[in-house]
Amino acid sequence: MSLLRIDRLSISSASAAPDARPLVDELYLSLEAGARLGLIGESGSGKSLTSLAITGLLPSGLAASGSITLDGVEVIGADERVLQPLRGPVASIVFQEPLTALDPLMRVGRQVAGPIRRHRGLRGSALDTAVRAALDEVALPDLDRMLRAYPHEISGGQRQRVAIAIALASRPALLIADEPTTALDVTVQAEVLALLNRLVAEREMALLFISHDLAVVSSMVDEVVVLSNGVAVERGPVARVLSAPEHEYTRRLVASARALDNALEAL
Repeated sequence: MSLLRIDRLSISSASAAPDARPLVDELYLSLEAGARLGLIGESGSGKSLTSLAITGLLPSGLAASGSITLDGVEVIGADERVLQPLRGPVASIVFQEPLTALDPLMRVGRQVAGPIRRHRGLRGSALDTAVRAALDEVALPDLDRMLRAYPHEISGGQRQRVAIAIALASRPALLIADEPTTALDVTVQAEVLALLNRLVAEREMALLFISHDLAVVSSMVDEVVVLSNGVAVERGPVARVLSAPEHEYTRRLVASARALDNALEAL
């Protein structure tokens, strides 16, 4: 049984015209325990909507049809009593912008403690120890200061490390990383990607990595699915897709990435 299985997933807006094209159109995916899959495409291709649908977090006004199963449990149509135990221990998400993902009114220590208390049942000194260990695992400095800090008091790279610590605190089987380094500068981006790579490998987690950056995807996953306007137009091993793309849309993506790399080298 696949850890994640998506069959004929379609996502539509309730306010769209009856003949409007779905935002995601009959998507099929499967991900085994410990596997790494990339979901790539330009902005608006349906990548982030897919990640939200997987955990039952689609915004109001959007509806999903088809089937999504996490560890054998159907997500589409499930109520919160079914979904809450899946969020954390089965699947966790690292979002693109940590400043909006984190609670601005809550200290970092409390935010990391929440999922550990809820899903691992720790209290008191055991909880305090686990929170410090979670922050230490993502290589955050000066833990005493970090525990007391509010999100706006730390850097963007540190906020994303906190977000990763929160996502991993419940020991998920699947980590969904939705453009996790887009808001960071190049140096910090490389550090965060290396951190994610190491933690996914050490914990033997499955990874669904969502990005429009082909170079980043190639360093993180083994296989990719290419989305264009909500439709999967190509899938296969990442090395083959990026070196010998078959679909015209994928060829344009690869050509654009190479042109950008050449321009940066020229500068």
